[in-house]
Parts: sequence; structure tokens; C-alpha cells
Amino acid sequence: MDIPWPLRRLLVSLILIKRPEQSAHAYASIWWDEGSPLVVLSKRLQQAMKKEWSHGPVELAMRYGEPSIETVLTRLSEQGFKKVTLAPLYPQFADSTVTTVIEEAKRVVRAKSLKMQFSVLQPFYDQPEYVSALVESVRPHLEQPYDHLLLSFHGLPERHLHKRDPTGKHCLKDDCCMTAPAQVVATCYRAQCLQSAAAFAKRMGIPDGKWSVSFQSRLGRAKWIEPYTEARL
Repeated sequence: MDIPWPLRRLLVSLILIKRPEQSAHAYASIWWDEGSPLVVLSKRLQQAMKKEWSHGPVELAMRYGEPSIETVLTRLSEQGFKKVTLAPLYPQFADSTVTTVIEEAKRVVRAKSLKMQFSVLQPFYDQPEYVSALVESVRPHLEQPYDHLLLSFHGLPERHLHKRDPTGKHCLKDDCCMTAPAQVVATCYRAQCLQSAAAFAKRMGIPDGKWSVSFQSRLGRAKWIEPYTEARL
């Protein structure tokens, strides 16, 4: 959240009061026997990566939860590791996701005086392997006839995008997200979402007009990225 800490703390407190009750039923409907889908899938990914990564251990850390980034980096430092590859598992870039992971890692290194350097895996929104994974996960659900496929991404306040436009000329102007230069796309969440969606639709062979993109989970009164999912539905 890019708001002053006192306001952020108040907002988080209000969310924690209302959100659990409102979300309990929704979470229960998707919960697995093994536990939280996010945790289960993350652990599966960790185990799969161990078979592919030959440069050291593969650890799993949560930005908000346990094991925390601080816990894992501290343990790696105690084991003598001085170089770490940090892989934020967010396909598209956003300050509220990727940047917070990087900043938290930096904070831990400073606060604990760890003799550690880390490199960061860049967003992978357009990587063929990521698009292929999307296709394989969705394909079984599209075997039956359907009228339209709505690809709904998590939303962000528009101000987050404006702040990250290095040129100050492209953000949210017409169809700039699909034609913006690489330096703009590199930090534009909306552009990366649209490009992920377009690559997915192309790989699936879904014609234009039969799919579209929207953004969900709007919070507060500030203007968020459009089109909103509820409006599109």
C-alpha cells in the first residue's frame, strides 16, 4: 500500500475485522483436504524445483505468513550461503507484490547484518513455459461449449501504474498497454496482464471477440484499473 503508515495500519485493521467473516465461506469452497491450495501448490513447486536446481537448496518463504522471508534468509545465512536467487512467484510486476518481496529481503539483510547478496528473477508474464502452464490448467475446463471467456486479474489502484511509468506519457492512455515501449511494459502491471492474456488466447486458439480481460478485488473509493470484473459480468 502506498499510503502513510498510520492510515495503512488503520485500513489493515478494518480489513482484518471485516474480511475474515466475509471471506470464510468463499475460502471454504476452495479449500483442499490437504490444506490451503496456495500452501499445497507452493510446496509442490518447491519439490519440483529441487529436481531442477543444482546450485543449492530450494527454500519456500511467504511474504505474509510462515515460513517468512526473514526466517528463511536467516537460516540460509546460518548455513553459510552468501548468494541467493530470489524468485517472487508473481508472473506480472507490481509494487504491491514483487517490490515488497525485494524490499523485505533487503530489510532483513540490513537489520540482521547478513553477509548476503541476492539476484532477483524477473516477472515471467510472457515466458512460453508460463503460458503453456496456463493453457494446460485451463484446457480441461474449456472442452465444453462456452459463449465467452473472461480472464479476470487482480486489480490495482491506477495511481500505482502512473507512478511506475518512467516516461509519464503512456500510462492508461488509449490502448497504450499493448503498444508501449519495453521500458514502460517492464513495470506496467496492466500491460503485462494484457500480454499474458493475449498470449494465452493465441496459444489456446481462442478467436478475438470470444475472450476479454477484467480486473477484480477493488477496495476503497480510489479509481482502480478498468474494466472492473463486476461491471463486465
